This record gives sequence, C-alpha cells and structure tokens, in this order.
Amino acid sequence: MARFHGGAWSSEQIEERLTSEIETRQRWGVQYWPLFLKETGEHIGCCGFHTRDQPNGVWELGCHLRRDFWSKSLGREAATAVIDYGFRTLGVNAVFAGHHPSNAASRNFLQHLGFQYTHDELYPATQLIEPCYLLNRPE
Repeated sequence: MARFHGGAWSSEQIEERLTSEIETRQRWGVQYWPLFLKETGEHIGCCGFHTRDQPNGVWELGCHLRRDFWSKSLGREAATAVIDYGFRTLGVNAVFAGHHPSNAASRNFLQHLGFQYTHDELYPATQLIEPCYLLNRPE
C-alpha cells in the first residue's frame, strides 16, 4: 500500500489522521473501523466511511488491508458490510470512492462492488488526479 500512499507517515501525519477520525466519529457517527480476523483476532486493516457531501447524503468509502490479507475477499466482505450499513442504517443516498490511478486491483474491487466510474479529480493527499466512482442507493 505504501507505493500508492506515499510511504510511511510521520508522527504528525498519524496524529492529524487520528484526530480527524475521532472528530468524524463524534460528529457523524462513522469512521474507518478497524478490522480483525475472526479466527485469530489479528488486526488486518480498516474499512469505513469518511465525510464527502453530507448535504446530499453522499459518504466516502475507504478500505485498507495489510498486504498479507490482500486477495482473500476480506476487503470485499468488509466493504459490503459498511455499504449495507450506510444504505440501511444511516440512510446514505450514495457512496463515493476513488483510487490511485495505477492501482488496477482497487479499480477492479470497486467495479466488483457495483461502483460506476464518474470522473477524475485531484486527491490532495497524493497530489494525483484519481479516478472516482459512485454507488447509488438501490431502488
């Protein structure tokens, strides 16, 4: 994942992100929830929502797994649960997601979940133009 997110974070970046996650949880009731392997309790990553366009009921999905747990359908399982929670419990209208332009696995992941490509936009964290997708609430 470091190749797509610019490598290791500094202590300041970690603290900034943690503060942001706590504020999002307190204000909106969502966050990137930690994921643990059911059989062992081992931490495998995180998946959840972040703010995107709250006035229109659009949340941003994020799913990040440790490399050892890629290609095991765990991300798909977690993202499906988060999306379902958003639509059924939170009343989300749509879920937004983007990915590093070179990350074909993330593109395939989003398309498999039913996301549709909508546009490209600048992602400030990487300063790259990233492809963006939307998944609308089922009718």
